[in-house]
Amino acid sequence: MAILCLFCLVLVGFVSEYSELVGGEELHDQTTLLGIYKELGVPGWVVNNSDYCSWVGIACSSNHSMVERLDLSHLDLRGNVTLISELKALKWLDLSSNDFHGSIPSAFGNLSELEFLDLSYNNFGGSIPRELSSLTNLKTLNLSSNLLVGGIPDELQSLKKLQAFQVSTNKLNGSIPFWVGNLTNLRVFTAYENDLEGKIPDNLGSVSELELLNLHSNQFEGPIPKSIFALGKLQVLILTQNILSGELPDEIGNCKGLSDIRIGYNGLVGIIPKAIGNISSLTYFEADNNKLSGEIVPEFARCSNLTLLNLAFNGFSGTIPLELGQLMNLQELILSGNSLFGDIPKSILGCKSLNKLDLSNNRFNGTIPNEICNMSRLQYLDLGQNSIKGEIPHEIGNCVKLLQLQMGSNYLTGTIPPEIGHIKNLQIALNLSFNHLHGSLPLELGKLDKLVSLDLF
Repeated sequence: MAILCLFCLVLVGFVSEYSELVGGEELHDQTTLLGIYKELGVPGWVVNNSDYCSWVGIACSSNHSMVERLDLSHLDLRGNVTLISELKALKWLDLSSNDFHGSIPSAFGNLSELEFLDLSYNNFGGSIPRELSSLTNLKTLNLSSNLLVGGIPDELQSLKKLQAFQVSTNKLNGSIPFWVGNLTNLRVFTAYENDLEGKIPDNLGSVSELELLNLHSNQFEGPIPKSIFALGKLQVLILTQNILSGELPDEIGNCKGLSDIRIGYNGLVGIIPKAIGNISSLTYFEADNNKLSGEIVPEFARCSNLTLLNLAFNGFSGTIPLELGQLMNLQELILSGNSLFGDIPKSILGCKSLNKLDLSNNRFNGTIPNEICNMSRLQYLDLGQNSIKGEIPHEIGNCVKLLQLQMGSNYLTGTIPPEIGHIKNLQIALNLSFNHLHGSLPLELGKLDKLVSLDLF
């Protein structure tokens, strides 16, 4: 009986201490939130309501005592956010899309439970705090669209659970640390629009199922690493506007789920690998303004979801593969600035979704097909700066959705078809200059009252 009473006394004491602890934590969080309100003036917070777990943007733990989630995004807030570091149970902190200035508080490194931290779209400056390396439970770190400078601190390699690491649109310099490639859980890595340089680490993607890699608008050099295609999980690859060199790896064909490839404005060489046809999910392929060569591979036709193919300003030669006419979802075909020749294939005219066809600045030397307007959605047609001969077909008037028609600098003969005047939507430009056209100007051209630019001579 005595033992039972002693147990009861101990139990009562434990419950009493636990209640005091929880009560103290609850009071602490409430006091902290009132301080945050005083500093930031958070709209929607009813501070005379002591149930702070019901305030806008706040979620509490299961026992309704401690704040675990704080979402203050898109509120146009400004002020000092250091006090938020006193919410020790926080697992989710979203301060994105506000007007916070100054340095990111190093005290945020004390939020040891934090799994999600989004500080994007603010005006935070200074360097990335090394203290963030203490957030070993962190899965998402988004520091994009700020004014951060310096490099990516090596201390952050302790964030082993990181799945999304986003530092784009800042003023960061230096290189991508090699340890980023060792983050086994990494799915998303974006560092675009910075001043980063050096090579893309050749281990990136080799140990993690990388799904999105966006590094555009930096100064990266060297080859595209084969490692990023190693596990075949990549879905989006954007490396535009760097100084990358070398060839596009054959391993790219491993990524069946890759929907978006944007590698334009680099110094890439060689041919496009035929393995490109293995990427059944491919929607966008942009490789313009490189030094690619060889023929356009017909394997693109196997990418049935392709909506945009941009190979402009490279060194491609040969003819347009007839197989491209199988791409029923293709909306934009941009092949300008190459050395392509031959006829405009009639098979392309079967691409019913096409709204932009740019074959300008090549060596096409055939005629304009009468069926050119079978592409009923066509809005932009540019055949300028080629060696196209023959007459402009009268059927051109059936391209009723055209906004721009460029046929200048060719060897076209005959008269200007009056049917061009039927294209009432024509407004950006009509250019038929530097050809061998003759005869009087059709009166119907006067109906093009929306036209901004007219060049006929």
